[in-house]
Amino acid sequence: MHKVILDTDPGVDDTMAIAYALCHPEVQLLALTTVFGNTSVEFATRNAQYVLDCFGAVEVEVAKGAAIPSVQSPLPYADVVHGPDGLGTVYPLQPHALKAHAAYATVSNLDAADFIIDAARKAPGEITLVAVGPLTNIALALAREPKLPTLIRALVIMGGTVDEPGNVSPLAEANFLNDPHAADAVFAVDWPATVVGLDVTHDIMIGDSHLARLRDEAGVTGDLIWRSSRFYIDFYTQKGAAAAAVEKGSEPACAMHDAAAIAAVVMPDAFKTVAGAARVVAEGMATGQFAIDRTGYHYAMPHWQERPDTIACMAVDAARVRDDFLNTLITHKRH
Repeated sequence: MHKVILDTDPGVDDTMAIAYALCHPEVQLLALTTVFGNTSVEFATRNAQYVLDCFGAVEVEVAKGAAIPSVQSPLPYADVVHGPDGLGTVYPLQPHALKAHAAYATVSNLDAADFIIDAARKAPGEITLVAVGPLTNIALALAREPKLPTLIRALVIMGGTVDEPGNVSPLAEANFLNDPHAADAVFAVDWPATVVGLDVTHDIMIGDSHLARLRDEAGVTGDLIWRSSRFYIDFYTQKGAAAAAVEKGSEPACAMHDAAAIAAVVMPDAFKTVAGAARVVAEGMATGQFAIDRTGYHYAMPHWQERPDTIACMAVDAARVRDDFLNTLITHKRH
């Protein structure tokens, strides 16, 4: 059983990851810690509570985290991707439209960083920390508790890209661009860390027919994913490889970015990886670029010296991951 704290900025694909973690029989979702990114941390926290309520999982605690990056100025939120509410415009803006029996998940008195530290101290070596937003909360927790990497079972990060082009610049993925200083700080210490970046998440596409199957067969979980995905699908089919595929006759589809991080926890053998010292560029035109040393050379420049190895996913059995996601949500659907 994987005891998971999911650090998240919900987010349409974050909602898929939450559903996957809640439904998977090998995962115990302990908490959602929230961070700015796809939307403000206020909306991310509200969305986390709302998604848990829709999925009937109000026992999962929520801890509100960082509102701004560690050093750089905040970037615009991803309204064009996730909608102005962060959930594909499905969040009910009128109070009377919310579920009458809503009993929202409790927001902890601890901020996200302290919540992570407290949980790790209480269960050393047991918790897998899955981070699918900017790494600000993780870097803050590390700064407050330098022993954190020895207290957790694993750290799985959705972010970055090695060979695949970026999605917010030619070189950068959104989570790392949102707080490159935090990401670089995280990779400076010796974690049991795995990066699940665009090199694999751009291969794990979920089509409209799959989403319709979830709507019809996966209960309340599938219904919310279907509705929130309408805005997300529209974004994907307007640009990039997904748009080109539609032009060639393929069905509309979108990437399962954050759910891929949960897949890396429950089925790591579906991924091919490399390992090496890792950096994230913090300034300049390459801000947010994730780089990993795959040569093992001794470089004269000091930037790579004494950096521990980080594992990066470079290839994936995409059909296996997508099928497990679908089957998990349908077989273990929430009512």
